[in-house]
Amino acid sequence: MVKFIGEYTAKVDDKGRLILPSPFKAAILPGGDLRLVIKKDLFSDCLEMYTYEEWAKESEQVKSRLNFFNRDHSRFWREYMRDRATVEPDEKLGRISVPKRLLEQIGVGKEVVFAGNDHKIEIWAKEAFDNNKLNDSDYLTLAENILG
Repeated sequence: MVKFIGEYTAKVDDKGRLILPSPFKAAILPGGDLRLVIKKDLFSDCLEMYTYEEWAKESEQVKSRLNFFNRDHSRFWREYMRDRATVEPDEKLGRISVPKRLLEQIGVGKEVVFAGNDHKIEIWAKEAFDNNKLNDSDYLTLAENILG
């Protein structure tokens, strides 16, 4: 299983491409499937990027909980699959082309932050990432409430 750790700032070029940080590219096994799936996060103004293998595993878990003869389940699945993109970094520089509509959904300007989040990579507009950090007190309160 691929693990992504660390935070890296990158500039968006004139064509809307980003360079995947080399530690993240290296974490994807050499000779492995370089396809990545990108989607908007449900709760935050960021994008989530998964290896294709991790995406397949996650989507199968969600799909296994649905009954496609149920109208609400079918509508949920359609919305769940909306606005997804598959990208593959070029081998030379590791550039990826994230669809403009996805970057616009999270308010990207000229810079993004790639944030490793274990099994996925989050892509944030730099300003939003900087403004979204919890202060120490809020983090400690969450830790106490969740981990006890």
